Amino acid sequence: MKKNIIISLKLTIVMLVLLAGLFPLLIAGVGKLAPGGGEGVTLTAQGRVVGYENVGQDFHSLIYFWGRPSAVAYNASGSSGSNKGPSNPDYLAIVQARIDTFLVYHPGLDKSNLPAELVTASGSGLDPHISPASAQIQVNRIAEARNIPADRIRSLVKEYTEPPFLGIFGPEKINVLKLNIALDQLH
Repeated sequence: MKKNIIISLKLTIVMLVLLAGLFPLLIAGVGKLAPGGGEGVTLTAQGRVVGYENVGQDFHSLIYFWGRPSAVAYNASGSSGSNKGPSNPDYLAIVQARIDTFLVYHPGLDKSNLPAELVTASGSGLDPHISPASAQIQVNRIAEARNIPADRIRSLVKEYTEPPFLGIFGPEKINVLKLNIALDQLH
């Protein structure tokens, strides 16, 4: 019995060193090899950091493209969805309010043409991307607010459209923060 306890204690100490010490150091080392050195890739505008490439931001001004809504107010430390199902009355009320608000600022847009991603939060609540269709719907509002020709903004949307990963995995997408930075540089 004493022999088994000593073996168990030795194994516990070895696993503690491996899993609580060496493994986290290995993962941190691998993270340093990632873009941004494990700290995330920051985006700058006019010499200052304005956000992270893979974390969405809250844009509500008429002069900017709007991204996906967030259930966690774009707080990266609390990544989460709303956990409300599509039949939940509270969730449906929130989505309907988002639809109504969006349609107020986009007159002439039919509700059936509104991409769901503009009124529903992503699973993480941090999605920094929208589809090209979601960006194109917003072009006229931004062109009017900024007094810029809509064709110029449409070409910017095309320029910032990222292809699917390896050309086949996933949809085309646009990083909203990158697009808004480029939009500010048009002036």
